[in-house]
Amino acid sequence: MGIVDIRSKSSQELHEILVNLRKEFVNLVFQKKLGQLSNISRFNLIRKSIARILTVLNERRIEEKNA
Repeated sequence: MGIVDIRSKSSQELHEILVNLRKEFVNLVFQKKLGQLSNISRFNLIRKSIARILTVLNERRIEEKNA
């Protein structure tokens, strides 16, 4: 998910996406522990998407606080 897509969504939508990405990340960790994971690059994609979403949410929180 790119930053342009993330910025175009509402904060509520971002929170829902964030919850889903965190669940998916936990599932990937379990798959890795069990040796069933075939797509290791998905870890980095999910981690970066989570970081982007958190960054946008924090930026919005700061803007609301200063406004």
